[in-house]
Amino acid sequence: MELLQLKYFQVAAKFEHMTKAAAELNISQPALSKTISRLEDDLGAPLFHRQGKQIHLNEFGKTFLARVNRIFFEVDEGIRQVNDMNSLERGIISLAMTLPHIMPKFLGDFLTNFPDVKIKHYQASSSGMKSLLENAEIDICISTSPISGRDIEWVPLIEEEIFLSVPPNHQLANRESINLDEVSEENFINLQSGYGFRDITDKFCMEAGFKPNTTIELEESSAMQQLVELGFGISFIPSLSLLKGASFKIVPIRISKPVCKRTIGIAWNKNHYLSKAAIQFREYSIDFFKNTAKTLYL
Repeated sequence: MELLQLKYFQVAAKFEHMTKAAAELNISQPALSKTISRLEDDLGAPLFHRQGKQIHLNEFGKTFLARVNRIFFEVDEGIRQVNDMNSLERGIISLAMTLPHIMPKFLGDFLTNFPDVKIKHYQASSSGMKSLLENAEIDICISTSPISGRDIEWVPLIEEEIFLSVPPNHQLANRESINLDEVSEENFINLQSGYGFRDITDKFCMEAGFKPNTTIELEESSAMQQLVELGFGISFIPSLSLLKGASFKIVPIRISKPVCKRTIGIAWNKNHYLSKAAIQFREYSIDFFKNTAKTLYL
């Protein structure tokens, strides 16, 4: 049994179509069929149900595929580790985070110190991050809600305060703080349902005894604040979006009651090999949120 046979089987299982799998592997369809048949002979059991060129994994195939995937996972991890050992100060960091507003400063400072490191950023929800981590598709996640799962380590970084955002001419614009129930009759501009930030701000409103009257729903948080500035409603804004000393076109107001905060944390897969660059980035992230962020943002 050869590694090439296992790769051919893995690709055939992915497409469940011999012609498409052969095209992906850049070999002829008869050559692929012959390789799969030889593998089945070695195993003493068929791996697919066959209907012409269309194939479907049977129970033997599904069981064997799980082991084959693990083999290639370990091979890939070995390649990553060897490459990193061969170039300790270089590497590629795969990252997912849900804080796009701080990325220029956050990533920029790291790359200033480690200019030879490359960063690949993936956009994903918290559930998507969990899947990426469990499948070892990324090194590190920075999320606004805890990520738990098999072999996943999640460490809190910072507790972030959430402010109310109102236009400059709003009747509450001169207030330093309010109770959230004071705006129960206001029109809100929110992210669409299903976004983590929307879920947590709806929860704050429920704690204050009302359901927000959301008149505008968006996918972009920056667009929300532009509409607040123009007077189309009020919204919420996290403190990491508010640079100290900056002149805002909206007015951020501290919420006294209920407590409006969320915890930002960092996660990684304990069984996934982290390159030296990824370990450096993890340590940098912890320091950034512990020390630097508190000097930069409200």
